[in-house]
Amino acid sequence: MKKYLFPIFTLLALVALIGVSCKSAPPPSEEAPPVEVSTVEEVPQVEEVPPEVDTDALEASMNRAEETRKQAIDFESPSYFPSEWETIEDQYNAIGELLKPTESEVQEAVTSLNSAADAYYELFMKTLPLYAQAREDEITAARDELVSTGFTRILPEYLRIADEMALTALAQFEAKEYYTARDTAAAALSEYETLLLGARIHLARQEIVDRGFIEFDQENFEKADEVTQTAMKRYEAGNKEGAISSAEEALLRYNVVLTNGWIAYAASQRASAIAERELALLNKVNIAVRDIFREADTIFNEAEENFISERFDNAAILFTEAEIFFAIAGQETETRRQRAMETIRLAEEKIEESIETAAEAEIIIEGVSR
Repeated sequence: MKKYLFPIFTLLALVALIGVSCKSAPPPSEEAPPVEVSTVEEVPQVEEVPPEVDTDALEASMNRAEETRKQAIDFESPSYFPSEWETIEDQYNAIGELLKPTESEVQEAVTSLNSAADAYYELFMKTLPLYAQAREDEITAARDELVSTGFTRILPEYLRIADEMALTALAQFEAKEYYTARDTAAAALSEYETLLLGARIHLARQEIVDRGFIEFDQENFEKADEVTQTAMKRYEAGNKEGAISSAEEALLRYNVVLTNGWIAYAASQRASAIAERELALLNKVNIAVRDIFREADTIFNEAEENFISERFDNAAILFTEAEIFFAIAGQETETRRQRAMETIRLAEEKIEESIETAAEAEIIIEGVSR
């Protein structure tokens, strides 16, 4: 940053030097004092007075260069065009080397400053559409995420306010009110992000209620509800900073409730999956339906890994899935066992029928032989 400030301080010194030099020179109309002539008729040496130079043009060029440079910085030209920016900066920094208060040096400084100002302005104009597109992309992404939560269907008027701010920023940009447009766009993005924070609170609370997690941390849940109401009141009163602070606290508390809920739920589902697995082993399911049991066991082991890694939401879902597969394996084993029993029963009946038939035949044969 210091090297960027060097040219302006140097040129200010240049202007000051020029001004002092101009003031110290006698006016053209003033007569020079008489010169004494020596016996050898020596010619006196008269000091040459530098011509008066135009410091106003230099100062105007300095101001223009600094203004266009600042404009380019404010709209992030160095980020979009780094190599071009460095080239212009080198040109700008080199102007500080022109220190001699002469008309030719001042004219050279004015020319260099104007050239630098033109370059800064050209780079600024190249940056503008890129900068505007980046802000538009940020706003669009935030708005799309907000709409996807469904939160705006509950409070559509808040979305309308943010949309109007975004459209105002666009109109200001098209009217070449660049700084005003930049500030309005930032305000619109902030509004969307604030509403998105509210949407996350809404979704977190809804998940807690839907999953029945309130009982696992009722104190934090009730406190989160209270802080949420405070955030809403502050937002309605125009205290946006206070509203965001309260909203962030509320979201934190809801997330704590969710975490505690998932821990408890995962532990409960783990116990159920373990019980179902042990029952399957007791009933020799791992032998009767080996493929189904192995699939259930793979899911169970993955659930254990998630549980140990404290990914409790994933663990709970996987434990539930494993429990279902163990139960299916058990049911399939029972079905197969019943089929086997039925087959054995039918076979035994056929054997008995065969024995009875044979006995009857034997009786008949005995009767005939008599």
